[in-house]
Amino acid sequence: MPAESAFTPRDLPSVDALLRVAGVPALIAEHGHRLVVDEARALLGELRADLRARASDPEARAPAPEGLASALGARIEARLRPKMRAVVNLTGTVLHTNLGRALLADSAVQRVVELMASPNNLEYDLDTGRRGDRDAIVEALLCELTGAQAATVVNNNAAAVLLTIAALAGGREAIVSRGELVEIGGAFRMPEVMAAAGATLVEVGTTNRTHPQDYERAIGPRTALLMKVHTSNYAIQGFTASVDEAVLARIAHQRGLPLASDLGAGSLVDLGAYGLPREPTPREKLEAGCDLVSFSGDKLLGGPQAGLIVGSREALERIRRLPMKRALRVSKLPLAALEATLMLYLRPERLARELPTLRLLTRPVEAIRALAHTMQPALAEALAPRFTVETLELHGQIGSGSLPVEVLPSAGLAIAPAERKGAGRALDALATALRALPRPVIGRIADDRLLLDLRCLEDPGPVLSQLAALRELVHGA
Repeated sequence: MPAESAFTPRDLPSVDALLRVAGVPALIAEHGHRLVVDEARALLGELRADLRARASDPEARAPAPEGLASALGARIEARLRPKMRAVVNLTGTVLHTNLGRALLADSAVQRVVELMASPNNLEYDLDTGRRGDRDAIVEALLCELTGAQAATVVNNNAAAVLLTIAALAGGREAIVSRGELVEIGGAFRMPEVMAAAGATLVEVGTTNRTHPQDYERAIGPRTALLMKVHTSNYAIQGFTASVDEAVLARIAHQRGLPLASDLGAGSLVDLGAYGLPREPTPREKLEAGCDLVSFSGDKLLGGPQAGLIVGSREALERIRRLPMKRALRVSKLPLAALEATLMLYLRPERLARELPTLRLLTRPVEAIRALAHTMQPALAEALAPRFTVETLELHGQIGSGSLPVEVLPSAGLAIAPAERKGAGRALDALATALRALPRPVIGRIADDRLLLDLRCLEDPGPVLSQLAALRELVHGA
């Protein structure tokens, strides 16, 4: 503990004096004069404000010079700490929207790193030596994987839906079933997207039942588009009816109208082949007669944030002509990651091993359970005697609106306060301590326990290596 003295204004050094205190010149050498001076001035300002607030407190103390140097170093470290940090996802939700959704494959990460540090042919045709089109980087791959005639990429699927409606129904009417007027995260509502795209929404059917004749009766002289929206983030069960794309395509094409389908999460492969609940694929929707299909890049596809639009050449050309398309295009980094991710699909036998999203979704429960038993003793020792730690069976989710009513059997650790009194506060404090670790650990509180679902933890090192720090946070509180 550094020496302390009576806390008076004159005990606080000037900025220049603080810069000469032992340890501070080393901070200047490492971080530069400007940052250290700015933080020194802010630190001294806060101490003066504290002095004024505690002028009548006889116990008020001023830190010794070495204490000021230490406080300045901690302040600079906090200032330089990134806001976006790697965390350990133990929530049980694989594609967690708040935690970055899909993890990139190693090949995608390497491609991004390579192209971040080097000029590249983003819009340069290496064959002709002339200006190129950034869509060409992934268009052929997307067409091969989906059976589309053409494809484009924008910054997310919300943008893809917006562009699709604006290009095909701007200034006219688009017909959608009432049961498909979804709202996704961030209050992104289909009716409001229609309005933003300049189209007039025409609702047909009811919330739970829509029939082919509902669409047929709604088509009029101002109709420009029939649209199908996959309700990936909720499910209506019971007395229901909907019209599939094959039927809708016949209705639309008989009237000379296009049909667009928003798949949302959008998987490029049959998940049923991997023992997972089945999701429709873009290829199936195009084969059913859709003119355009949009889906996300960072959900079931397992790539970076992106909105992918595949379909007919004529429909894609209408999208490319929109000025809005340029405003919503993707940059070189997500394009690089997307191309590397799509390449993995060319070798389907290796996909479950090399694509993190699919690997985590298909991870055997036996392996997760074994990891829980391995980690339980060390975690129990770190948290004793304030908490107990047990292994248990859990159920997680795919996440990001994908297959919302389906659960993934899993396993993990349940942490409970040793005393029932104040259990809620104790769990909140523990969750806070886990988030305060150098690499934050994120679990979930349920049934008076803090649950750590291990489905997404392939390497226990990032958790086990921080147990000493966790113990200090928990028992020092």
